[in-house]
Amino acid sequence: MKRTVFRTPVITTVCYYIAHFFMRLRGWKVVGEAPTHKKYVLIAAPHTSNYDFPLMLGSALILKMDVHWMGKSSLFNFPTGGLARWLGGIAIDRTKSNNTVDATAKVFAQAEELIVVIPPEGTRAAVTEWKTGFYHIAHQAKVPIVMGYVDTATKTSGFGHSFIPTGDIDKDMVEIRAFYQDKHGFD
Repeated sequence: MKRTVFRTPVITTVCYYIAHFFMRLRGWKVVGEAPTHKKYVLIAAPHTSNYDFPLMLGSALILKMDVHWMGKSSLFNFPTGGLARWLGGIAIDRTKSNNTVDATAKVFAQAEELIVVIPPEGTRAAVTEWKTGFYHIAHQAKVPIVMGYVDTATKTSGFGHSFIPTGDIDKDMVEIRAFYQDKHGFD
């Protein structure tokens, strides 16, 4: 993978301290430690606001994680495209079916280490059903799903447990959704 903010000498260290400062200033704390898996899909939920993004970046910097996130391709156009990629972004063209699941599973197969952050809502708007691409990517790539969260009620971000998808998406989604039952996003 290309160099990101998480792997840029000196800048990463400076950003680590900036992240600590701003998280503390806003009253937020990162709970727990980074998962030890070398490769996994990291659910980012609830995803209800643009504030989720700096919290995710700050949490990753504080925990010294090298994360990559999927975003709509329009975020990667000039003039912000280079910055989005440097912040770990991977462009996804949502206007057509281009088999993102297969492509991402292949990237996992070729990488020694890879963390891909995926918000299952697929948008910041309120949704009743999550998109299941994160699940299919993890199942096809044979990597764990780690449940990352933001909780505005406790002003924490952190991680829940991880598990390998069984292939029974209905059963596994019940377990995943249960974890997020008491997590509150930004209004």
